[in-house]
Amino acid sequence: MFITLWVEQRAKVDSFWSETRDKIESTLLKGGFFIHITLILKHTCIRLIFTNMSVALEITGFVLSLFGCLMVGSTLSHNYWKTSTIYGSVITTSTLYENLWKSCAEDSTGVTNCREFDSMLALPAYIQACRALMFTSIVLGLTSTVLSLFGLKCTQVGTSNGSTKAKMAVIGGSMFILAGLCSMIAVSWYAAMVTAEFFDPLYGGTKYELGDALYLGWAGSVLFMLGGIFLTCSCESGKKGKYSNGKYDYSLGQTTLPQRIYTKDSETVMTAKDYV
Repeated sequence: MFITLWVEQRAKVDSFWSETRDKIESTLLKGGFFIHITLILKHTCIRLIFTNMSVALEITGFVLSLFGCLMVGSTLSHNYWKTSTIYGSVITTSTLYENLWKSCAEDSTGVTNCREFDSMLALPAYIQACRALMFTSIVLGLTSTVLSLFGLKCTQVGTSNGSTKAKMAVIGGSMFILAGLCSMIAVSWYAAMVTAEFFDPLYGGTKYELGDALYLGWAGSVLFMLGGIFLTCSCESGKKGKYSNGKYDYSLGQTTLPQRIYTKDSETVMTAKDYV
């Protein structure tokens, strides 16, 4: 008997709380308040996640591009753009190596003698072009580093306008990509000429192999372009609909039905706008 009464009372209490919860949810839904809060929380979370990912992508791209600029700068002054090969030689008494500025010879005792190229106009065309492309790459890299630093969201350097910062970041990223392409063309062109001379059976001069500087230049060029792509892709799109600047353009009255005025002696039903 006691257990039966307890079960009946528990069922009544559960039924009461269930009806009360349904009434509360129905009231919130009719008033639009529940939908309003849900949409605000949803878009706020999306905004925070997207902003954090965007900032992390910007910083990653800037760091990669900075390392790429340093590596390309080191490539320009590196001595070993190409080194003489020992392929087919039985006795090697000296090692020859060159870069864009000079040619050096190192004997077995470790003594090095270098000779700078006498005339720029007397150089092969590809060496002159590689010089120009490498200088262009470094200048573009330094300029885009300054622009990207001003365009980072995590810095307060320069302007604080988000739209201006995004434009500066896109310009800086594009210049990083262009700098990487310039250095990539220069290094690849030089490497192509070295390999062409190496595999040419009619070439009677000293044959060379690829030096360490070329691999360093390729790595720096890839970092340049990756950093530029990350910077460019980290910027937000200008089309945001009704949700922009951290605010959701939403009115509570949009979800409610228009108010109606009922008169006692008339069967006409007018909306609140018609009445006003």
